[in-house]
Amino acid sequence: MKLYFSPGACSLSPHIVLREAGLAFDLEKVDLGSKNTAGGKDYRTINPKGYVPALQLDNGDVLTEGPAIVQYLADQVPAKKLAPAAGSMERYRLMEWLNFISTELHKSFGSLFNSTAPEETKQLARENLARRIEYVAARIKDSAYLTGNQFTVADAYLFTVLGWSNHLKFDLSRWPAVQAYMERIAARPAVHAAMVAEGLIKA
Repeated sequence: MKLYFSPGACSLSPHIVLREAGLAFDLEKVDLGSKNTAGGKDYRTINPKGYVPALQLDNGDVLTEGPAIVQYLADQVPAKKLAPAAGSMERYRLMEWLNFISTELHKSFGSLFNSTAPEETKQLARENLARRIEYVAARIKDSAYLTGNQFTVADAYLFTVLGWSNHLKFDLSRWPAVQAYMERIAARPAVHAAMVAEGLIKA
């Protein structure tokens, strides 16, 4: 398998999951400005959407959209328990989290990355994020991970998205439970390895 990624982007989530799963994979960096891969290809010939992540399977198929990719990866190694069994209520709860992170957190942070967005729009995004993170903080204050005491693909995604707060100067210190959660995830060997590989931290 090959993961097309951009350092620190939402593709960090499947990158973490690949390492947590212990699956063999290659990485290829994508310049999101030029839409070129490190190998010199036009990335849009791989993923016409033009954004990361994209996972190229060994049979040549390409899977896009982070929440779909991480569930696919989890299902390759069920013994790792990175996602509950398909069809179970626990799996639907996981999907509930993935959708929440994607629509309520990821997209709100996206507004803050947009240099052309009016300040009023960014302020509304910050207020929305604060309400959503308040919800997350309440859910994780008594558990190690989003769904309890088992790390799942939803944790990889949440860690990735909330990690943008440093770059965007969005202060998480008002939510001690969230700060502790971020430190807990960052300490996982697979997470550390993925961040080193992307040049986000030093070894």
